[in-house]
Amino acid sequence: MKKYLALLALAGLGAQAQTLDTAVLDTDTAQQLVTAGLNQCAKDGYHVTVAVVDRSGVLKALARHEQAGPHTVESARKKAFTAASMGVVTAELANNIADKPALFGLREMHPDLLILGGGVPVRVKEQLVGGIGIGGAPGGHLDQACAEAALNAVLN
Repeated sequence: MKKYLALLALAGLGAQAQTLDTAVLDTDTAQQLVTAGLNQCAKDGYHVTVAVVDRSGVLKALARHEQAGPHTVESARKKAFTAASMGVVTAELANNIADKPALFGLREMHPDLLILGGGVPVRVKEQLVGGIGIGGAPGGHLDQACAEAALNAVLN
């Protein structure tokens, strides 16, 4: 028994902690993205809500234009969550699902997934760090355009 315990103790000596070098989405950048998204959509004549989440889908920043509908808060947050969780533009995901009935189950996979246009992954040096979602423009493609403009304004 003592030999066995000694072997177990020695086996643990070779184990070392491993760390990951990953980019993160800080709160200041998240707030800048929200402001840039609101400003772009307002410039285009749309009253929207903009949400930014981290890579885990946890809300980092959110703002709703005074005239945006109350439903846009959850719409924007869920689009951001979906973009971060799936790592793809939500409009592309919606198109893929529409073309492939075998993927319809993705719509019910998680209650926070919203598979509509308007969510875009946030990447820093090609690393996924979060998602931005916009809701309230008269079409997901317009929400997406504002999100992409915000990303270009803040991260480029």
